[in-house]
Amino acid sequence: MRLFAGDCTVTFEGARDRTQRGHVVVVVKPDKTVLVHDADGYQPVAWLTRADSVTIETDDDGFGVTAQADDQMLRVVSHATTTRRDVPVSAAGVPVGTCPDCDSALVRTGGDVRCLDCEARYGLPAGATVLDRTCDDCGLPLLRVERGAVFEVCTDYRCDSLPEHVTERFDGEWTCPDCGSDLRIVRGKGGHLVAGCDAYPDCETAFSLPTGVVVDDCDCGLPVFETAAGRRCLDGTCERFEG
Repeated sequence: MRLFAGDCTVTFEGARDRTQRGHVVVVVKPDKTVLVHDADGYQPVAWLTRADSVTIETDDDGFGVTAQADDQMLRVVSHATTTRRDVPVSAAGVPVGTCPDCDSALVRTGGDVRCLDCEARYGLPAGATVLDRTCDDCGLPLLRVERGAVFEVCTDYRCDSLPEHVTERFDGEWTCPDCGSDLRIVRGKGGHLVAGCDAYPDCETAFSLPTGVVVDDCDCGLPVFETAAGRRCLDGTCERFEG
């Protein structure tokens, strides 16, 4: 993140043209968002979110920042520079442990676990809970994930693969309701786990595995899952659970 501060003229052209002058702080974020703050209130006096381009000009006399997005432009020109510096920033999230590579903090933010310093990043399966125990092999936190059963796997799928665990447990466990062939556990588009008919491509029946555990058998012959939203059949269109 780049920070600038000084006596500046701030010009915004777009939905509402406006020119202001004052001692302000200019924040240029890594995603090309530019914020201009003054001494009053918590909201910026001018901003442009995720600009298409940001141009920064500096010399001994001051700085200029120009951000553009479509037909909008934010321009900040300094008359006197107080501060000009780059500072490290990262995503902020819930602490979940220590990075085994650099001993910095690991945090969970959205669907990822990230290191604050070395930028290691691990995508999490949907519905995963980060546990307070670590993997014996690599030192990363363990995850609790429900995919038909409860599995504890490493945060790094290269160390301990959730699909391999699910395949070992449920591959061929159920039969296709359309042709009677085994349902095989495969990865669908986007990496989602799917129970697909072994007779593919002659039979294209396939069901995405929901986040939950198998608790019963449905009248249609497929398993019933207990999910956060309630019970449902593996077949999301099954009439038994409609309405």
